[in-house]
Amino acid sequence: MGWLGLLLALVAIALAQWWHGGSLQTLLDGPAFLIVVGGTLGAVILQTPRQYLLQACAQLGWVFNPPAWDLARQGERLQRWAQLARQQGLLALEESADEETDPFTRQGLAMLVDGVPVEQIRQLLESDIDLSQERNEHAARVFEAMGGYSPTIGIIGAVLGLIQAMFHLEDPAALGAGIAVAFVATIYGVGFANLVYLPLGNRLRAFHYHYGLYQEMTLEGLLAIAHGDNSLQLERRLKSYLKGE
Repeated sequence: MGWLGLLLALVAIALAQWWHGGSLQTLLDGPAFLIVVGGTLGAVILQTPRQYLLQACAQLGWVFNPPAWDLARQGERLQRWAQLARQQGLLALEESADEETDPFTRQGLAMLVDGVPVEQIRQLLESDIDLSQERNEHAARVFEAMGGYSPTIGIIGAVLGLIQAMFHLEDPAALGAGIAVAFVATIYGVGFANLVYLPLGNRLRAFHYHYGLYQEMTLEGLLAIAHGDNSLQLERRLKSYLKGE
């Protein structure tokens, strides 16, 4: 659905340009694109530590393939683990811990199997949630920063274009065309910021929030298992997390 929104915005802009009698070709300018995109990337690379930049690049793949953190499915698994633990003891969860792919859930199950005190499990996993959210926020801030730099660099591109246009003062036709091309850089700067960079940052934040909710629900379920709650009690505790799923 994310790419559908971007496509809709681009089609709307192209349609408006055509409706006013303008040529779509006037919106295409290689030097303006190079200045805006290259300048924005350069500024962000200069600003951002390497590990956060790599993390942002890795999470960019979530736009194409969103992560599947299914709260309803996780709730069902927690209920099964609660039932298994009551019937066979916490050691029966060892196989589930070994097969678990989510690092947070695997860590929690492993601590249950190892007999770690409940309060210690809570402290360690809550700390893990906070650190995970902080690391993920850095990735979203990379795209937010790009959205901040892009319009300004677009203005730089426009000024450079106007400088070049001034060399054609003796030719009004060439001067007009040069000024028109100069403002394409401004369009690119504002367009990339508001149609690509800022939406990407906010979309990543939405994924981060959902994963944080997934982690909190998992923590609540694991603590309930440690306290010996049955599957029905656990379902009641997790009910608030599953609203809207």
